[in-house]
Amino acid sequence: MLKKNDIGPQAYRDAMSHFAGHVHVVTTDGPAGKRGATVIAACSVSDTPPTILVCLNRENPKNEPFVKNGRFALNTLASHQEPLSIGFSGITGLPVEERFALGEWDVISTGAPTLKGALAVFDCELIDTKDLATHRVLFGKVTGLRMGDNLRPLIYHARGYHVLESGAAAFTEKE
Repeated sequence: MLKKNDIGPQAYRDAMSHFAGHVHVVTTDGPAGKRGATVIAACSVSDTPPTILVCLNRENPKNEPFVKNGRFALNTLASHQEPLSIGFSGITGLPVEERFALGEWDVISTGAPTLKGALAVFDCELIDTKDLATHRVLFGKVTGLRMGDNLRPLIYHARGYHVLESGAAAFTEKE
């Protein structure tokens, strides 16, 4: 299918479903409260200084604590952590404390909850934000890191969870 000029939201979402993305849970805690959300839209900005970005729906008032607390952690999920992704996605309607009960958490440097057993954790000080369309981009200076050992990544592609097999360039569908 080829579409030009008039690209509607559904056609855009359908095309974006062809992107394969790593699954993360972004978390914060502080004076504005505790919050966590599943995200795919996150990436590295720079290694000098270590900086990442995360995109959150700014039309959801529950996402305000990320800005007000001034800190967040990007928890990159491993293949066995799909239940956390679902719990933090909002589709289950779980309250905040029940979402966090799905995992084991600690803190590294900022006070944001960091997930034990994650593939990687980037603990960040919020250094800037940018609002564009429906989303707010959070820029974080990485002040703490943790990397898991011998874990396989949890990937989201074609509206489903997949595992990137270790040492192979192949997806396997989650059963």
